[in-house]
Amino acid sequence: MAPPTATQLAWRARIESVLRVAGPALDLVLAAGDRLSRVVDRQAPLPEPVRPIALPPQRAVGAGSAPAPPA
Repeated sequence: MAPPTATQLAWRARIESVLRVAGPALDLVLAAGDRLSRVVDRQAPLPEPVRPIALPPQRAVGAGSAPAPPA
């Protein structure tokens, strides 16, 4: 791989300096999101228990009638 050019080095320095400045703010955002997710999770309702499925009533089957004689 070729060594970086002067322009690439300048851009890298700019980006790294922006990240150095924004780093503490991003850490605060992550910490706040962590706290918020814990509070929301604590207040989440418990899932309802599974109810058995009610099947429709089945008709009673009787003895039936005798088969018809062959024709």
